[in-house]
Amino acid sequence: MTPASRLTGAALLGAAVLTLLAACAPTMTAATPGRLVNTQTGEEGTVTFTRGTLSPRLGDPFAPDNATLRIGGRTYTGRTYLIGNGSLPGGLGVSVAFGASNTGSAPAAFETATRVDAGRPVPALTGNLIARAQGEPPALLTCTLTVDAQERGIGECFDGAGVRYALQF
Repeated sequence: MTPASRLTGAALLGAAVLTLLAACAPTMTAATPGRLVNTQTGEEGTVTFTRGTLSPRLGDPFAPDNATLRIGGRTYTGRTYLIGNGSLPGGLGVSVAFGASNTGSAPAAFETATRVDAGRPVPALTGNLIARAQGEPPALLTCTLTVDAQERGIGECFDGAGVRYALQF
């Protein structure tokens, strides 16, 4: 095998790896609705937030609503207020590396490496959401939230009757 053919083989391998990695990369899409679950009945609904609004900001009581919750035939709208630092459990981390080299007279070298770790806690923000439903009877949900930098998070809400709702988004 000539050095030129080894170099071509390494280039093809590198191109194949890059193609594989590109196919696995996430794409940017609109916000995916999260889940809202009534913990007494198990009824499920959706929660959506305006993209880019789940970050700390000065409290403006007249800011536009950035959250919509739908459950039990009602639609609630409200706004979030995020203030503090907290943390969410870290996810599982997986790393895969490939390498190739060819130095003139030396034989070509190919290397691979993998690593799996438990991950570190993810920095997060804490805050609340107050959402109201129009119509009769009027209804209100008050929620506590924990949100990470990618605007994913968890929380819980209570309505005026004390019913608890779990949030995942």
